[in-house]
This record gives sequence, C-alpha cells and structure tokens, in this order.
Amino acid sequence: MMSETKTRTLLITGAAGGIGRATVSIFSERGWRVIGVDRQPKYAGFPEDGMYIQADISLPEQIENIYEQVSAYTDRLDAVVNNAAVQIAKPLLETTAEEWDLVMASNLRSVFLGAKLAHPLLKVQGGAIVNVSSVHAVVTSADISAYAASKGGLLALTRAMAIEFAPDEIRVNAILPGAVDTPMLRAGLSRGHVGDGTIIDRLENLARKTVNGRVGKPEEIARSIYFLADNQQSSFMTGQAMIVDGGATCRLSTE
Repeated sequence: MMSETKTRTLLITGAAGGIGRATVSIFSERGWRVIGVDRQPKYAGFPEDGMYIQADISLPEQIENIYEQVSAYTDRLDAVVNNAAVQIAKPLLETTAEEWDLVMASNLRSVFLGAKLAHPLLKVQGGAIVNVSSVHAVVTSADISAYAASKGGLLALTRAMAIEFAPDEIRVNAILPGAVDTPMLRAGLSRGHVGDGTIIDRLENLARKTVNGRVGKPEEIARSIYFLADNQQSSFMTGQAMIVDGGATCRLSTE
C-alpha cells in the first residue's frame, strides 16, 4: 500500500495567472497533487490528476465553498500558496472606496479567511503557507496605492500567522516578486512609470532598472515559492519576507 506521505498536496489561488501556472507546473513536476483556484475557467495543461475550482476569493462565501470541496477531496494540505491578487492602477485621489475594498478583499482578507479554513488541513502533517506579496510592500511608485497597501498588510499578517501557527508546526512565509513578465505586469505598464512606446519598449525600460538588467520569468518566482513551501528546503524559516526582484530594491534610486 502506498504511504500517504509520498504524495503531497498543494492548494494555490490565482492558479491561472502567470506566476500561478508556473507554480502549478513546478509542483506537479515534483510529484505534488495540485488544487488550483482561480476566477478564470480551468486552462489547458492543468494537471489531470489535480483538482480545479473556479471561484472568486474576494467573496467570503466562495472561500467557504472552496474549502468544503477541498475537505471532501483530501484530509490534509501540505502547502497553501496565496497567489491571487487584484491590481488597480490609478491615482489615490481617484481611487474609490469600492475599488479599495475590492483590492483588500482579494489580496488581504482572502488570506486571513483562507488561513482559518486551511488550518485544520495544514496541521495534520505540519504544512506551509506561502503568501505572495510584492516589492510594492517595501518600495513603491505612484498610482498603485491600494495594491501597495494590501501587499504591505500581507507582510504583517504573515508574521502574525507564523507566530500563532508555530505550535501546530505550520510555517508561514512571504515572497516579494519584483518585475516578472506576467499579464498583470504588462497591464500595469500602462501607468507610464517606465516611459511611453510599445509594450516591448516599456519592458526593456523596466529591465534596465533592475541590477540583473532583465525582467524576471514566472518560473523563477515559482522555484522560490517551492523552496518556501518545501519543509526539507526551508524547514527553519517562518515569518520571513523573501525578496526576488533581480536586485531592483538593492540600488539607491538616486544613483
């Protein structure tokens, strides 16, 4: 009989996005069973042995429904990756209360509510939570205030969760991606913070601002997420914020 410890199970929100798809692929390639959650329909190439739930995690009742399905599917989770996010790019003075609330509900409240429901499944084997924050939690720019605030709040929540969940051997860490070539990044380039021109021109301008001289690939973030989720590789890490940004935040803006 196959030992239960041989197949680990991941739940990831935002599974259909750029970083989400790369993360699903890497965990699946390494033998994990994947439960993907996204507002978008199931995409071609999602692992056949996994489970896909189309849902909106900004709505509390849908989060409850997700975990009802998850609990019927498995008796434990080894990792939860909170990756889903909404980004509204506009000046603070033009941001409405409804837009602010949508960003907070999607990016921050969903992690709080999901953690309460995931906790019984994570403590079975001593699992891990990886919260996908952003470099905007520590350094930011104009016209993205709600997103930056939600990602900063996620760091504080990560530390609080790490302290409270430690007795159950659940580790909680955050990853802060910098500029990564995803649909969200390309949509955000319209803010004009990296100049005008085509999308390629703007991507190249953005790449020049990093120490590495390029924009990141979703797979590079996914491998870092795997490191934080895997109890063998990061067993002594909890409550931490790991920046993966090609060195963008290490250089003075006045240089």
